This record gives sequence, C-alpha cells and structure tokens, in this order.
Amino acid sequence: MPTKKKEDKKIKPVKAVKKPTVVKAKPVKVVKSVKVAKFVKRPNKPEVKKEVGVDEERNSSPWKPLRGMRDILPKQEKYWQTLYDNAKAMATYFHFGRIETPILEEAKLFLRTLGKNTDIVSKEMYVFEQQEESGKICLRPEATASVMRAYIANGLWNQSQPVKMWYWGPMFRHDRPQAGRYRQFYQVGYEIIGANDPIMDAELILVAYNFYKDLGLPVTIQINSIGLPEERERYANELVSYYRTKRSYLCESCRQRLIKNPLRLLDCKEDQCQPIKDGAPQILDWLTESSKSYFMKVLEYLDDLEVPYVLQPNLVRGLDYYTHTVFEVFPALENDDDKNLQQLSQIALGGGGRYDLLGKEMAGRETPASGMALGVDRSIMVLKEYAKNHEIKISEPKMDIFFAQLGERAKGQALKLINNLKQSGLKIGFNLYKNSLKTQLESANAMAVPYALILGQKEMQDGTIIIRDMESGIQEIVDQKKIEVLIKKRLSSL
Repeated sequence: MPTKKKEDKKIKPVKAVKKPTVVKAKPVKVVKSVKVAKFVKRPNKPEVKKEVGVDEERNSSPWKPLRGMRDILPKQEKYWQTLYDNAKAMATYFHFGRIETPILEEAKLFLRTLGKNTDIVSKEMYVFEQQEESGKICLRPEATASVMRAYIANGLWNQSQPVKMWYWGPMFRHDRPQAGRYRQFYQVGYEIIGANDPIMDAELILVAYNFYKDLGLPVTIQINSIGLPEERERYANELVSYYRTKRSYLCESCRQRLIKNPLRLLDCKEDQCQPIKDGAPQILDWLTESSKSYFMKVLEYLDDLEVPYVLQPNLVRGLDYYTHTVFEVFPALENDDDKNLQQLSQIALGGGGRYDLLGKEMAGRETPASGMALGVDRSIMVLKEYAKNHEIKISEPKMDIFFAQLGERAKGQALKLINNLKQSGLKIGFNLYKNSLKTQLESANAMAVPYALILGQKEMQDGTIIIRDMESGIQEIVDQKKIEVLIKKRLSSL
C-alpha cells in the first residue's frame, strides 16, 4: 500500500479531461401526421420511415419510443436541470406558487375552452373513452385550462387576489413531429388570475424575458392586441372580405380557416400565403379607444423595463379564450454569423397573453387572468446550438472532493465513509466500480476537485486515510474520524 513518500513518486497530477462536445443531430424529413389522434390498435407492420422529432442517436433495437416521443438521457440532465432551476428561481422571486394538475382531464374541458375549430381540438388532442364512466377523457394538450379549472374547483377566488401560480410538466399533442416538436413535450408556465391590470401582462413578459436573459440567450418579444370579442368579430368580418378576394391563391388550410376560424389566417406559415397576409387589414385599426389605451399602458411598462419588443400586427395566437394582449418569445439571433442560429430565430420559444374569457366560460363569472407558457424542449434545442459558439449558464454538479479506493475490502469501507459524510453538506465524487487508482484520479481531475481522499489496505488497518492535493500532488495521512473537519477547513481556505 502506498505510503506518503512513495505515493508522491508514483502518482502525478493527471491532466484534466476535456468535456465532450454536444453534437446536434441532423434534422430528418418530416412525416405527414394523421388528422385525428385516438388510441387505436395498430396492425403489426414493420416501420420503414425514420422517426422524426428525435435528436438522439437511434440503435438497432426493435424497442423504440413511439413516433414523436423520445427518451431523455442522463447526459442531457444538465440542460433540463438548468431550465428547471431557472424556472423555479423566477417563480420564487416573482412570488408564484407551484401548482400540479392531472395529466388526464375531461376532454370537454378543452373542447369548451380552447375552441372546437382550433387545431389543438380538431386534430391534435389524444382522446379516448373511459372504461368505468361515461364521457371522454384526454391527455392535456396545454395547462392553462387545467389551472383555471383548479382555481375554480378549489375556490381560490376566496383568497387574496390575484393568485399567482406556476407549473412544469408534460403536455400531449398529436402534432407533426419535427425538430424541437414532440408529441409529449414539456412546458413551464406562469399564470396570474384574479386582477385586471396592464401591469400583470408586463410582469409576465418580464418573467419570460428574464428567464432567457439569465441563461445567456438573447430573445425578443413579438406583441399585439386582439381586443375584446366584439372588436374581433368586426375585424374578422373585414378580414374575411379581404381574403375572399384572394381565395384562389390560398393554401388548402387557409381555405378551411376562412370558413371556420378566420383569425388563424394570420398564423399561416405557407410561402404562398405570405404576400396576402402582409396586405391584410390590421386588428389595431378596429380596436376601441379603451382597448388601445390598455395596450399602450402595457407597452409603456415594457419601455420602462427596457424589455425589447416588436409590434407584430399579425400575431393572434391560436386559442379562443385570449383577449387584449398577446405575445410570443423568439430568439434574437438574426444577426448571428451562424446560419443555423439565424434559422432558429424563426422558432417561437413560447408565448401567452390575457385570457379574461376563460373563467367566465368555465364558471359563469368574470375572472380576469393573464398567463404564458414556455416550451422547454425547444428552449433546450436552441440553447444547445447557441452554446456551440457562445457562453451560456449551465448548472452542472460541482464536487468538493473525490473518494478513491484500492482493493475489495476498501470498497465497502469507502461506501460506509461516503454514507457517513452524507449529512456533512460535502459533495463527493466517487466511482466504486473502478479498481485502478490512476483511472479514479483521472475522474477526480475531470471533476476539477481540489482534493481527493484515498483509502487502501494499509489505511483500512490503521483507521487512516490519505488526503491528496490534486494541484500539487502532495499527500497527507490523517485519521478517518477527522475527515469532515479537515476537508471543510481546507475548502474554506480556497
């Protein structure tokens, strides 16, 4: 077993191992999605098309995730943990309480609140029959309606208003799988229910902006006002009149929207519809002075907060319950030298707005509210790409020390000592499955720890342990019972 003197000769500091570079998977061709999403039994046919919307490498195993689903592996945890920590910090600082709603809800909750002509309800919801009760249930496609249901069902209007809540969790839509878009996707959302004030809208936009600013990712806000229902109805009539004169130039989806949901004409991404959309009448011209005044106050608050925004007259959002302010968050990467990042500037990371109609629709009483949701999957996708050439803030576990051992008997004692130090607050790296001391110290260097503890057969007999300075290579033999005190003392002097 190495003594202090011999160990200094045998073991030299090992150079730190560079961290692996995150490589983005190449996008694959999008497969056209089915119109209706229901749980049906499928015939056992071999899958010949590539899975899409999955950025991890696929192996040859026949056991693969369902189309549009994917596994989130441990090596990706640092991104997910970073976004979660950031989301929680935003919630704590701005006084949002955590809410958890069920993944399964009654289908009519969304049918009634989102609008039967929206894409989510008509094509993208996972709906199925209950076995024990009548009525259909669904996997939640979004969380705002669920949060409002919880607000009403639990009588939260009896509390001091407004009630501020945030959530983090999976949503489900039978959408077209593609880069950054999955059929099980994650959102972090913030809702303020019970007050009618432009400052609420500005606060939510500020939270969204700070969320990405604190990560080191530049974003901008696209914002618009869609006024009140009666104003939208007058505007929709004008919009229909305009688009009817261009009907022969429209894509097939817009021809359907012209009949069922005219405002969604402004959300079309097809190239053939862009010139028509650019010449369409703007909703701001059809708002009353009261609605214009509300919107101007929101913009004034954003100016005071120095939050960058762009007025986007074609922004309407896709859900029926919105009123007044609507907004979306985009990466501000248009001027970046990287062409991939320039393309990512066209991807909405999230959005929201005021939805005063939702509570009235569900409970029959006026319930002013405002909220937003940010897409976690898309945010991570953009963040990974941005991190290739820019500095971002990623939360990675930082170890204080590394515990190395030599010999079979030392493994059990090492695990015991590691467990005894659990309450000390020390963060300990270790690998009990490696027998080579050199390999273990390489791991210690990769973790950039200042000290390593080495336990061998001789130390087992003497009740001692070696403390190794990872920078100088100097080692000292100490009593095992004094590990915590000595290590904390050394760490405090760094």
